[in-house]
Amino acid sequence: MHQTNFQPLENKRVGLVTNHTAKVGDTHLIDILHANPKIKLTALFGPEHGLRGLADAGAKINDENDPKTGVPIFSLYGQTQKPQQEHIKNLDILVYDIQDIGARFYTYISTLGLCMQAAAEAKIPILVLDRPNPLGGTQVAGYVLEPAHASFVGQYPIPIQYGLTIGELATMIKGEAWLPGLESLDLQVAKLENWNRNQTAAGQLWIKPSPNIPDFETALVYPGTCLFEAIHASEGRGTTEPFLTLGAPYINAERLTQTLNSKNLPGIKFISVSFTPRSIPGMSANPRFKDKLLHGIEIKATDPTKVQPVELGIHLVHAFYHQSKGLDRLRFFNSNWITKLAGTKRLQNDLEFGKSPEEIIASWGFELQEFKSRRENYLLYP
Repeated sequence: MHQTNFQPLENKRVGLVTNHTAKVGDTHLIDILHANPKIKLTALFGPEHGLRGLADAGAKINDENDPKTGVPIFSLYGQTQKPQQEHIKNLDILVYDIQDIGARFYTYISTLGLCMQAAAEAKIPILVLDRPNPLGGTQVAGYVLEPAHASFVGQYPIPIQYGLTIGELATMIKGEAWLPGLESLDLQVAKLENWNRNQTAAGQLWIKPSPNIPDFETALVYPGTCLFEAIHASEGRGTTEPFLTLGAPYINAERLTQTLNSKNLPGIKFISVSFTPRSIPGMSANPRFKDKLLHGIEIKATDPTKVQPVELGIHLVHAFYHQSKGLDRLRFFNSNWITKLAGTKRLQNDLEFGKSPEEIIASWGFELQEFKSRRENYLLYP
């Protein structure tokens, strides 16, 4: 759309839902729209981590004015998670441009749905500027979320890794009526050029979409290793390689590494490590197990094209679970959080029942096939 200098937005009062990832070349979309005399950039809306992507995960963010343009910024991760009608009633269109990473619990897609609802209520169109799914569009894996366990880290009945671009997901949210009130929504998607489902972000310039996803390698494993947020172990926050470095006080690192490497998981090798999470400004101010010595593994992607992140996550949680035998079961799982991240109680129940990773992974089969057949109607790219 930038090739037309955003002509469809001319003579319109525009609200922009965005963050630091909305770059067109070296220039931020905010600056491009604000500099265009034919476009009135009226309001900005920032998701989790804020407009500049610097806030810690879960940190509440206040409203403010953009220091560069003076345009008001309304936080969608503070007092409210949905644009308020008083902030959008004078807009002609809402524009959404945020780079996502293709994992259901990454909250930007929940923000997307709530913005679609707000636009429908205000009777204005929403334009989604599509961006590539950095993990590609072919791999689909993990439990499909059960509606009873919907939350801001899982708002739709989709798998953990859903294999859609943000534009495709928006059309599916509307088409499947996953949120109420979208029937009359005027949803517009500015499609990508020259992208296909086999493309990932491997080797491409990376703008970290949030403080603890510093590179493609981290994004690649995140759909699996984010599950560590819900168990008694470190997901690596407080290190320079979050979600790639995992550990706990009770782990025998050598034994764990040997066990995991013997599985020959596709595209992955494991290295034994000991590490101490520290406060890292701009990444994690107060990581779990701060200043405590932990033992565990570092994940190395030997062939990113073969990595299956959600399956990897199941093998890892299973391995940590079996090394935590001396630990009270109630202390290993944060039951509420693992249910929200997995989208079901089945993961915790299956692990406690003694099921193998292979049995757990096989249990997704039917629901994944059903999801894949449904999503066919919404694919915008070959």
